Amino acid sequence: MLVYHAVFLALVAGTTAFFAVLAALNVRYAERAVRERADWLAETIGVDDPDELLDYHRLGTAASQLESVVVLGVVLLVLYSGLFGDGVAAVYDTVGSDLLAGVALFVGATVGMQLLSLPFDAFDTFAVEEAFGFNEQSPALFARDKMVSTAVAAVFVAVLGAGVLYTVEAFPNWWWLAATGVVVAFLLATQILVPRVVMPLFYDFDPVENSDLRDAVEDVFERAGFACDQVYVMNASSRSGHSNAFFTGFGRTKRVVLFDTLVEQMDETEVQSVLAHELAHWKKGHIWQNVAASALQAGILLFLAQFLVESAWLYEMFAVPERAAAGLLLAGLWLQPLSQLTAPIQNKLWLANEREADAFAVDVMGGGDALAGALADLTSENLGNPFPHPYYEAFHYQHPPVPERIRYLTEGDGTELESEAGGPGDAAV
Repeated sequence: MLVYHAVFLALVAGTTAFFAVLAALNVRYAERAVRERADWLAETIGVDDPDELLDYHRLGTAASQLESVVVLGVVLLVLYSGLFGDGVAAVYDTVGSDLLAGVALFVGATVGMQLLSLPFDAFDTFAVEEAFGFNEQSPALFARDKMVSTAVAAVFVAVLGAGVLYTVEAFPNWWWLAATGVVVAFLLATQILVPRVVMPLFYDFDPVENSDLRDAVEDVFERAGFACDQVYVMNASSRSGHSNAFFTGFGRTKRVVLFDTLVEQMDETEVQSVLAHELAHWKKGHIWQNVAASALQAGILLFLAQFLVESAWLYEMFAVPERAAAGLLLAGLWLQPLSQLTAPIQNKLWLANEREADAFAVDVMGGGDALAGALADLTSENLGNPFPHPYYEAFHYQHPPVPERIRYLTEGDGTELESEAGGPGDAAV
């Protein structure tokens, strides 16, 4: 059993340490690159105060890494103190149904993680974001949003957890395959439910109609050969000064959403170029490719999870009752590092689709200058780091770095982007 503990600790603690080192490398690399290319940042991106960008990046990175370490420490404490085993036993002794007890365990773990992250979220909002002029939330609104988001997360986890646990009982030999189907169905459902049911709990969505913006939108739709009545402006400024846009849904449920901050910060042509980029994710089949890639990843992880859940040593390590829900939570701790360490594989697919979306926008707009300007505005307004360390980029970036995108858009006119396209992509700029 000592060997299992050594491997487990090396895996989870080693992965956390690895990503902390990557984050530190990224900060140092950005500081050097930003100072060396200060003139380019000022002329191309519009960043006149590189120190502000570096301070924001440095502080955000430090807060994120501290959270990772604290969360890991608390999780290990709960496991090795026996609290997790006692909690599992108490839940199953209290709840008569194994299925309902498993769902209760999943929901309890979700709420616990939400509470654990609460002080870090508050620091990020009222210290980091506030200091750099991004925060628009009052403490009351922050508390309200946290309660609502926790409730939504609990409902989603309960539904997904119940579906997976049912497959464990109904298909004991091949439950990983049936559970993969449950996960895919859940992913498809969230494509519809999140923008239509969940996000309106936090934001207002105003349809774009009878305005200059609507005319600009229709112009892009016509040039792109696309039809969609559901185009909305979301009042993102009610929470944050950050800006973005995204595409979601499929069939009759597809919709395009523009942040009001983005509409305010960009001129009409730049907004059109961002919209053209978003339309590419539908026109090029990126949405479905993303679902397929997620299904494949879920299938692999669930296949490995079945092996772990059926292994007695998994429960003996922490004196946990042999219950499927407990086994799945423990298996998740073993498999999360695997998912993190293999991120570059999936990211390559996302990167290729983002390049293809940029190339599509160039074709629709008749050039790349508008999208290049939009990317510069986004980077400047959001204080984004345009110079990630190559190793950090491989593990964390699902979009090409901004300097690369701008170079291709303005110098290559998108031709290089087409040659590197292919694979599942993201549906945000």
